[in-house]
Amino acid sequence: MSNAVFRWGNRWQRRLAYGVMAFVMTLSFGAFVPRPASAGWLDIILPTIQVFQITNMSNEQEVNLGSQVNRQLLSQSFRLYRDEALTSYVDQIGQSLIPHSDRPDIPYVFQVVEDDSINAFATMGGYVYITTGLLAAADNEAEVAGVLGHEVGHIAEKHALDQMRDVAIAQGVAGAFGLSRNQMVGIAVDVALTLPNSRKDELVADDHGFITMGEAGYDQTGMATLMQKLDSGNNPPAMFSTHPNPKDRVARLERMDSDLALPAATSGTDTVAYSSRVASLR
Repeated sequence: MSNAVFRWGNRWQRRLAYGVMAFVMTLSFGAFVPRPASAGWLDIILPTIQVFQITNMSNEQEVNLGSQVNRQLLSQSFRLYRDEALTSYVDQIGQSLIPHSDRPDIPYVFQVVEDDSINAFATMGGYVYITTGLLAAADNEAEVAGVLGHEVGHIAEKHALDQMRDVAIAQGVAGAFGLSRNQMVGIAVDVALTLPNSRKDELVADDHGFITMGEAGYDQTGMATLMQKLDSGNNPPAMFSTHPNPKDRVARLERMDSDLALPAATSGTDTVAYSSRVASLR
């Protein structure tokens, strides 16, 4: 399909067109800085919550919950990479995507995790994590933008909150008075560490990332080339251990890039410039 079709209409019309065509492509395959809030403030704003209310949290409630989850993850499970220049660079990439995302009305925190595995993930409330291993594996900024856009898509769709609700129901932990703050944080941490997103959620996040990076001006080929690079290795990276079939995913992204890419989205392809920004990892 010609790219000229996407010159008409406003941003929301383009997004609707993207969504419809991306859905058709899916059928053809058969179908990662607000200050952390104190626990006391979160107790006041979110003392208990019923399971059916989890996905209907206010933005303030979700951001406060996310800050508690982030604090626990960084104190018990992950170590931030202590390179302010690299962290700032990743944050700049991520923040450039937010105005073009489907959920720009909450603060986002992009953090680099010290880990050789190739991975990225997001938790509720705007927290995105990307590993040093993935940054080292990427060849340019557009590839990183595609990964971060994918994770922002999970936040936009509230996938982590959906998973929290499902886990709470399955475990039967919600009593007559609802889930306590501690229960919510515990479930949310478990979701972040152990529970993969569904195939459907991953493809939806791919769509979000592809559209968002393009509207931010990044070459949308970057999302497909990174996935192709990762799929070519002998040992599948962590990103693929909980994601859809790598070959199908790469093929789908390549078709999206061929049919849906914005002609003006060309930035982020300078490999020399990117290599200098991530030199501390190589």
